[in-house]
Amino acid sequence: MKLFNTVSGKIDEFKPNKDGVINMYVCGPTVYSYAHVGNMCPVIIFDMVYRYFKYRGYKVNYASNFTDVDDKIIKAAKEAGVTEKELTDKFIKIYIDDVKALNCLDIDYRPRVTETMDEIIQFIKDLMDKGYAYQNGDDVYFRVNSVKEYGEISKQELGNLDYGNRIDVSDNKENPYDFVLWKKTKEGITWDSPFGKGRPGWHTECVVMINKIFGNNIDIHGGGVDLKFPHHENEQAQNRALNGCELANYWMHNGHVMVNGVKMSKSLGNFILAHDLLEKYPANVIRLAVLKNNYRLPFDLTDTLFADAGSINDKVANALKQANLEIQLKDLKVGNITSDDKINEIMDEDFNTSNLITYLLDLVKELNQKIRQKVDFVNVYDKIQLINYILGLEYDFVTLSNDDKETYNKWLEYRNNKDFDNADKMRNILIERNII
Repeated sequence: MKLFNTVSGKIDEFKPNKDGVINMYVCGPTVYSYAHVGNMCPVIIFDMVYRYFKYRGYKVNYASNFTDVDDKIIKAAKEAGVTEKELTDKFIKIYIDDVKALNCLDIDYRPRVTETMDEIIQFIKDLMDKGYAYQNGDDVYFRVNSVKEYGEISKQELGNLDYGNRIDVSDNKENPYDFVLWKKTKEGITWDSPFGKGRPGWHTECVVMINKIFGNNIDIHGGGVDLKFPHHENEQAQNRALNGCELANYWMHNGHVMVNGVKMSKSLGNFILAHDLLEKYPANVIRLAVLKNNYRLPFDLTDTLFADAGSINDKVANALKQANLEIQLKDLKVGNITSDDKINEIMDEDFNTSNLITYLLDLVKELNQKIRQKVDFVNVYDKIQLINYILGLEYDFVTLSNDDKETYNKWLEYRNNKDFDNADKMRNILIERNII
């Protein structure tokens, strides 16, 4: 199997640290408001990755965090007149509900920053003890120059970084590119530490949670392309400094989220909430829209994109509806195959969901033909269901009662005997019951 590794800049052969086991971490949201589509794209993409590895027989240990302490949380809690915990608990629940509504599987770990504070404080202290971090004024900073590999993820050299734009400017830094590990503050929730009362900087949280759950090296670290710099770069640097190794062997990043060709941004006012998208489109359609193209490409929210995804969903649903009817009427045994070489060939090339959906539509066409020709279609049906599992597409169909089966057989009998009045009556009953 091969996947694109951001560090190497190419598609690499995938080899987990331990045969048959994969440890994977994906950066989660800062929970101060409703999740937007930019939060949900990596959720859907890495749910697909999770599903595919499970389909291939791996034991996957999957973690994704909640950042539940942040300046934005403090501000939002004040405006709402609630505590920070009340605010974050509320939006964590809403987020989980949205994730479930998008057909995502449950994952193994959802750590919170506020529940990892002892480990974060110790991690920072260890960095200071080894000379990789220093306190100047009220804050603790990481010495970027102390890690020679800095820039390996974002492919940037320190001298070429956008100083003053994506870098916090402070006179207390030894180097303009050093970043905050701990900031002293009296505003909002704070913790006692050897460096003073305060709270951690954003970039230390994920690396500590990974170390706590998995140890100092995992197989895959994922997230949106916006996180390559500075967040993932700074995570990697801290782990190299303290533990002497890469944080992850493979770094995966999904593309930017666009709206009608323009990058989605709160500053531009063109961001779309996941809540609102779920009200407008079924989960299957949203997932097909996200997975229609390679995960590394920009995801452009357009009416055409969702119309195309809706058309694909309808084709799959209609074919499966007819197949499920035949399966129940004839008491056919399904689920006979658990793997398909064509699926494996497609997905082993960096999770090529675009080609997988093309293959899905070919199978749907074949399924329709076999049903019309009244020949065995079970293997084709099984392959479609394997793809549906990997893509996270869910379809519910009526379970036929004995009365339903009798009504369906009467419909066929009346139709064959050209008794169209009674045939129409039976047909209307079947339509009303959503059987045909």
